This record gives sequence, C-alpha cells and structure tokens, in this order.
Amino acid sequence: MKGLFSSLVIALISILIGIAGIEIFTRTAIDNGMNFHLEMWKYALHSKRVSKNVQVGHEHVPLSTEQLMGVEIKINSNGLRDNDIPYEKSQGVKRILMLGDSVTLGWGVSEHQTVSSRLERTLNEELDMPVEVINSGVGNYNTSMEVAYFLSKGFKYEPDIVILNYFINDAEPTPIYQPLGILSKLSYSWIFILGSIDTIARRFFGGQDWKEYYLSLYADDANGWIGTQKSIEKLAQFCLNRNIRLIIVNYPELRQLNGYPFTKINQKLALFANRTGAEYLNLLSAVQLRNPQELWVTPADPHPNAAANELFESYLSHYLLPSLRPADS
Repeated sequence: MKGLFSSLVIALISILIGIAGIEIFTRTAIDNGMNFHLEMWKYALHSKRVSKNVQVGHEHVPLSTEQLMGVEIKINSNGLRDNDIPYEKSQGVKRILMLGDSVTLGWGVSEHQTVSSRLERTLNEELDMPVEVINSGVGNYNTSMEVAYFLSKGFKYEPDIVILNYFINDAEPTPIYQPLGILSKLSYSWIFILGSIDTIARRFFGGQDWKEYYLSLYADDANGWIGTQKSIEKLAQFCLNRNIRLIIVNYPELRQLNGYPFTKINQKLALFANRTGAEYLNLLSAVQLRNPQELWVTPADPHPNAAANELFESYLSHYLLPSLRPADS
C-alpha cells in the first residue's frame, strides 16, 4: 500500500513538473511578443474589460498600456487608442470619428502608422482648417458593437463626419462574455494549445476554412448580418437627423487579393449602404495589385501592416479631400 501511494505521489509530481516545463517553455521560447494567439489573449486580459452596456460587449481599460505584437497599445482616459481629446469640439475644427475593430485600432502597427493618424496628418497638411481624426477602434468589435458605442458615447465628440470602417467579419453576432477560468487567466501554454488545436482542426480535420466562414456570415437569414443591417440603419438615421456625413469604408481581407473571393459580399454591402443614404468606399483597389504577404503584420497574422495602412489612408484621403476643400479653391 505504501509503495502504491509513493508511486502515485511520484506520478503526480512528474505530471506537475511536466506541466510547469511546458509553461516555462511557452513563456520563454514561444512567447516572443509576436505570436498572434498569445498577443490577442494578453490584449483581452490586460487592455479590455466587460462593458456595462451589453450591446457594446467589451471596451478598453482607460489609461492602460500594453506591448502587443511589438508595438505599444496605449489607451487614453476615454478608452480610445488616441490622444486625450475632450468631447467638446473647438470652434472651427473639422472632426472625423473613425468607428471600427482591430483594423481601425491598428493591430500590429504603431499609433502614428494607423489610418486614423495618417489621415489626420494628411488632411491638416492639405486643408486650410484644423482637422481631428479620432480613432475609436476596438479589437474584436463587430458593426453592431461599434454602432452601440457611438450611440452611447461616440456621438459626444460632435463629429462632422463618421467613418464606419467595415471588415468582412463585422457581420459576426455579438458575443456573450463570461468570466475567464483560472487557466485562461494565468496559463500561456493553455492559450497556445487552444489556438494550435483550432488551427490544426481547420487545416486538417474538415473545419470550416476562412473563406467558407466569411461567406456563411452573409446568408440572408444569418443573425449577425441581420443585426448588422439594423445597426447601420440606426447609425444612418442618427447621422441624417444631425446632419452628420456618414461614410462606410470597406477594408479588404488581405489573404487573397487576385481573384478576390468576396466580390459578391462587397456588392451586397454597397447596395445596402446606398439604401441607407450612406456613402460607400471600397478600399480593395488600394491594394489589389500588391503581393498580399507584403501587407500582413506577420506571416501568421494577416492584419494590415504599416505599408497596407499607408495605402488605405492614401486612397481614403484622395476620396475625402475634394469634398472638404472650399468650392472656390
């Protein structure tokens, strides 16, 4: 009996040592600050919190700072990745509010390389008036969450123009947030293993690939797409009532640009934007002739890198400038 107990203790100690070894290996060898799954986990753990507004879902932790994907994500007192800008607008200032997700946030790029920051610099250089471009992007937002944020807080910035930055996964349903378990809070290796299992399942065991997944979001009876349309209609009506210019800017999925697989979805979104009275701009033309891999943050993370952000901003600013210049200039 004593021998069996000793064997069980030794086995348990061996298992614990093995688990500790895997955790140490993950933290020291795998976590190089550029692993997508680990960095997104750190972002959710340290820079975001559950919102009191269930329609918003989650929000940034004000005044938090985290190093993610090799760049600093610094959040201001209002929960935005931007300078501290008061809600009240100064006289003579033109304000543009950018709604969006991790693409708008600038995942994997420095703050000054985001589309928002680049656009602000361009417009101030080209126009004879001060322009503020406010970045309200939050990672893992969908369109419904973005609109809920705007209708509860974002409108307080008194924008002259609202740009709804749209990415193809923005038609996902709004998730229900649950408290994290102890492993999901503390273990790097657990997060890495879960991410690896998901990747392997999709690649080798018949899991839905990214094209199939995105296309499925836009079925006429898909709850996420239905909710997205309702949210855009709300936003469009709000802007119309307050004489705010609304532009829906569609960002392309960067994994396949030649023979773009989501043309029909782009057309669907353009027709819907037209029905709501919003302007619509498709940024696919800004990057379509480029090598996709040259536009990604890393080979495993096809978020737009600094080069892609520059191309997007150039296309967007060329669209905006003629309408912002005085008629006699």
